[in-house]
Amino acid sequence: MRRRPNYLAGAGSLVWLFLIGLPLYVMLSATLKSQSEFAQDGPLALPDGFTLDNFTGAFDTGFGRYFLNTLLVTVCVVGIVLLLVPPLSYAIVRSRGPVTTGVFRLFLLGLAIPLQAVIVPMFYLISEAGLYDNLVGVILPTAAFCLPVSALILSGTMRDISRELFEAMAMDGASPRRVFFQLVLPLSRGGLSTIVVFSALQAWNGFLFPLVLTQSDSTKVVTLGLYNFKTERGIDAPGLLAAVVLSMIPVLLVYLFARRALVQGLMGVGGK
Repeated sequence: MRRRPNYLAGAGSLVWLFLIGLPLYVMLSATLKSQSEFAQDGPLALPDGFTLDNFTGAFDTGFGRYFLNTLLVTVCVVGIVLLLVPPLSYAIVRSRGPVTTGVFRLFLLGLAIPLQAVIVPMFYLISEAGLYDNLVGVILPTAAFCLPVSALILSGTMRDISRELFEAMAMDGASPRRVFFQLVLPLSRGGLSTIVVFSALQAWNGFLFPLVLTQSDSTKVVTLGLYNFKTERGIDAPGLLAAVVLSMIPVLLVYLFARRALVQGLMGVGGK
């Protein structure tokens, strides 16, 4: 039987494609224009010529240093999450003791605490610890707020592992450490990729912690460095959008390399 074409769905898809593509076109075309051309022709006009001055100008304003600071924060946050969450999730899944259950409930309580509600005591704590205006003072609280969601995601992934596999490993005389490294971690790659992408996005797009817990130019991150394009004369829109495009590249690369495992992690082990 031949299916009738769904013209309504096709028209809706075109409208949705237009709504998504128009902002991308404006952003990419603006990066290839000079500031005067952008102000004269408007954001929708095609660029008369192609120039990379906006990208080089972004690095002249210190964007390269902000990029490296953000990259350092992101790598450290992801490292802390990968170091703490897998063994914690394994203990939550395999142990039924009151201590483990209490720790898991404490982590679930962290899901209900918004970041804005603790920013004042967090500022006082970081200042008393001597970590104010230091990237370590941004890394630690950012990682702490990533732990509850990451533990919830990974523990759900580990619960989908068949109990028979654990019993087979136990009958072979495998220790809990061997079960963790040879069974649990390989079958939890989807969940691990999910928490890596989640924590990386949280760290890369972080704004409130860097804004409150840093001050000097040497500790600025990308989200704060975008303010440099706002001057007394106005906003350098092409330079700002060029910096935004540069800041998007690492996130796109993480998604491109981890998208398959990310989808499997959201659907369950093995994509089931």
